[in-house]
Amino acid sequence: MTAVIEVSNLAKRYRDKLALDHVSFEIEADTIYGLLGRNGAGKTTLMSILTAQNFATSGEVRLFGEDPYENAHVLSRVCFVRESQKYPDDAAPIHALGAARLFFPNWNQELADRLVAEFQLPMKRRIKKLSRGQLSAVGVIIGLASRAEITFFDEPYLGLDAVARQIFYDRLLEDYVEHPRTIILSSHLIDEVANLIERVLVIDDGRILLDEETDAVRERASTVVGDAAAVDDWTAGREILHRESLGRVASVTVLGRLTAADRAAVLDAGLDLAPVSLQQLIVRLTQREQGGSATADAAGSLTKEVR
Repeated sequence: MTAVIEVSNLAKRYRDKLALDHVSFEIEADTIYGLLGRNGAGKTTLMSILTAQNFATSGEVRLFGEDPYENAHVLSRVCFVRESQKYPDDAAPIHALGAARLFFPNWNQELADRLVAEFQLPMKRRIKKLSRGQLSAVGVIIGLASRAEITFFDEPYLGLDAVARQIFYDRLLEDYVEHPRTIILSSHLIDEVANLIERVLVIDDGRILLDEETDAVRERASTVVGDAAAVDDWTAGREILHRESLGRVASVTVLGRLTAADRAAVLDAGLDLAPVSLQQLIVRLTQREQGGSATADAAGSLTKEVR
């Protein structure tokens, strides 16, 4: 497929903090990406540089083969929905959506109107008086209705209740199927977005930890459950991401794709195989990268951070 974003040896330093550590990757056209990682990992910094709202310390960025900085031709094809988007004090949603309609050439007013109704957004109330969820809804509506060729959503669900988040996920997938484009979705609710994203880009401490298709990522690990002694025998020599036990029963997550022979050996040993969710796997991989122990308590602590 064609790469619409090309990043080469990109670095960003804030005084003594290296927010992006010489990362290189490509983003393909017409694909939904999950940009995942802990708070402070570098996700927002990366998106800000890609959308020309921040400057790199070094390295190169190309969108549609061009430098995005002060490039109206490129930026009119890109929409960045920020977590903390600022608006004029006297602005209302009707003004924000009206401005977006003028800026984005692929804007769809019918979709915008539908989303306003579904999110029950008060169009004439001043934005500074909106709830956190209503403010997020403004960004979600602009991001979806813009139908920009590249759309970034930075934690779009903040303040949205479960019903509103599901509306967002449903409309995103529904409109993407009809109007394919490149969508980069940054989120801490990994399990909620797991069925949306086609490719996973995990960033940790300013470095790219994982860049793979979602289905391939899911196959990278498995959890074996059963008698602790039998589990330990089967997992001997394998790379263990996580282990927990209760009495004589153990649950061990191992890294590596299982062959048909591996699966047969698990069953022959009287053990069970359990799936590893995308969130669990990313938590374990991030923990390993940080040098943490593969204990239940450590993994539980990290899960809270990732969420």
